[in-house]
Amino acid sequence: MQRNQRVVIIGAGLGGLSAAISLATEGFAVTVVEKNAKIGGKLNVLERGGFSFDLGPSILTMPQIFDALFSRAGKNREDYVRFVPVSPHWRNFFEDGTTLDLSSDPALMRQELTKLGPDVPLQFDRFLAYSKQLCAVTEAGYFAKGLDSFWQLLRHYGPLRSLTAFDVFRTTDQGVRRFIKDEKLVDVLNYFIKYVGSSPYDAPALMNLLPYIQFGYGLYYVAGGMYQLARALQRLALELGVEFRLNTEVTAIQHDGAKATGVALANGDILRSDILVSNMEVIPALRKLLNADEAELRPLQRFAPSCSGLVLHLGVSRIYPQLAHHNFFYSNNPKRHFDAVFHQNQLSEDPTIYLVAPVRTDPSQAPEGCDIIKVLPHIPHLHHDKPYSQDDYLALRERVLVKLERMGLTGLRQYIVCEEFWTPLDIEANYYSNQGSIYGVVADRFKNLGFKAPQRSGRFKNLYFVGGSVNPGGGMPMVTLSGQLVRDKILADLGK
Repeated sequence: MQRNQRVVIIGAGLGGLSAAISLATEGFAVTVVEKNAKIGGKLNVLERGGFSFDLGPSILTMPQIFDALFSRAGKNREDYVRFVPVSPHWRNFFEDGTTLDLSSDPALMRQELTKLGPDVPLQFDRFLAYSKQLCAVTEAGYFAKGLDSFWQLLRHYGPLRSLTAFDVFRTTDQGVRRFIKDEKLVDVLNYFIKYVGSSPYDAPALMNLLPYIQFGYGLYYVAGGMYQLARALQRLALELGVEFRLNTEVTAIQHDGAKATGVALANGDILRSDILVSNMEVIPALRKLLNADEAELRPLQRFAPSCSGLVLHLGVSRIYPQLAHHNFFYSNNPKRHFDAVFHQNQLSEDPTIYLVAPVRTDPSQAPEGCDIIKVLPHIPHLHHDKPYSQDDYLALRERVLVKLERMGLTGLRQYIVCEEFWTPLDIEANYYSNQGSIYGVVADRFKNLGFKAPQRSGRFKNLYFVGGSVNPGGGMPMVTLSGQLVRDKILADLGK
């Protein structure tokens, strides 16, 4: 079905690609404008010295969201891109030498948990039932209906159910501790908050749905590297008639009264549109494209940026057999680490470290006999009034590598043959993310109850937002879902 409406999408991240496909499927004429040389946004890739580094997301869950995007377009996702189950999901390393593997196989999981004590498997089973309940109630309304605020939540679920079903009065950490007594398992379950770049001591207990999302739906790698997903979405979009303008930066949103009329480009051109969708985060878009002043932005302060990260992509000339595909090396004092990142604006002295070694699943990503070690400790987002220097970030890099060597990656520094090093400044410059955040908006029980900014603009009736800064939030499945939900909102607003 062809429609007369022209849609311009600012940015070709996963949210923008998903919106482009979703709207083109419904017959809209869609143009995607992207400032960078390739599509994908933070889902990015760098090839150097025979190594293929996935610069952005490393974990894929909820494959059904991606399947729905293809199936509504009359396509089979597996004809475009293949998802490979990862097992174990990830390996956890503690300073005392304990390791713990997470697996969706109940028997293997029980065997691993018994290492921590005879009662721990039962504790975990009770926690996972709680996580499943949170996931089910969230999927039924917040995800399915694209609810955009606590008031919409109250209207949909009713006041009593909203307060009880979402465990509103607890933090993530308090929700975990209702069921789990073992401190190591508390640390592991608390660190599922990595998916949204927040602190378990601040985030609402609702975030405890994240473990069930992983255990219930599985954890996957994209065959050939994570960037193959972006290529698959671009291929589908092109087949649907979507136009891409790469290396083209939007400098302003044009508007007339309460309607956005198009975008101004850096080359001086004006691109007219009937509907405008921004995959640029809400606050940077308002600042850069609409010249919003601080008074206009003040109501959005509750949608503060998530944490950022120090991102090290290392090509090393040996294999570390003790590593799984995904690994976590825990801080001796996780609460102190989270406090440093989220309250003190400090580079943690002893960070918890996320480490990806994709060669475990896909040896083609590195030369034979070599390993890829991607390291990501969470750090504060940019505070431009109190910036960290490159030397500060390099000092943290050294602390991280020393810690990894102490915890088993012997001689890591001497085996590095190729390195890509990103700080929050690089993340902000490349993706226009708010203050260098990685995951969009922080989930904070007191600031925003875990809600992100609404997808509909409060100023222009035909301007919408997708991506990690709006509901339903950050992570590959959620930003992809945001593109599908914005389609539903646009169709509803058009009355069709």
